Amino acid sequence: MIRVQSEDFDVGAEMAAMSGNNIGALASFVGLVRGGEGGGAIGAMTLEHYPGMTEKKLAEIEAEARSRWPLEDCLVIHRYGRLEPGERIVLVVTASSHRQAALEACAFLIDWLKTSAPFWKYEEREAGGEWVAARAEDGRAAKKWAAKK
Repeated sequence: MIRVQSEDFDVGAEMAAMSGNNIGALASFVGLVRGGEGGGAIGAMTLEHYPGMTEKKLAEIEAEARSRWPLEDCLVIHRYGRLEPGERIVLVVTASSHRQAALEACAFLIDWLKTSAPFWKYEEREAGGEWVAARAEDGRAAKKWAAKK
């Protein structure tokens, strides 16, 4: 399931909703707005996206994970709008009969979300704001999954 929303989410409630007889493992990742690193503290981050295009791309990424691992369930929630340090941005939860599939699928999803999901981030800092550029390490993380197709 894919959800793109401005509203916050309850991690515990979302994970509790994922249940079934064949689920032996849930793996999750929660991404938060950082308070700052080099160049001054982040006062807020605004995430923008193109409705329709974003959901389509996230669904493609989820379908790829489901084709690679035996998942019983999968959830990706990504927020947009203005968020402050400490607020949740993204939740990825994968459910499988076995932990390895859940863990690998979760790692795959978050690595691909960082590089392929059509979101644009604008950071507000004391010295001014700037659009966040793609990071080389995110590209390397996603590349390792391309080799494992």
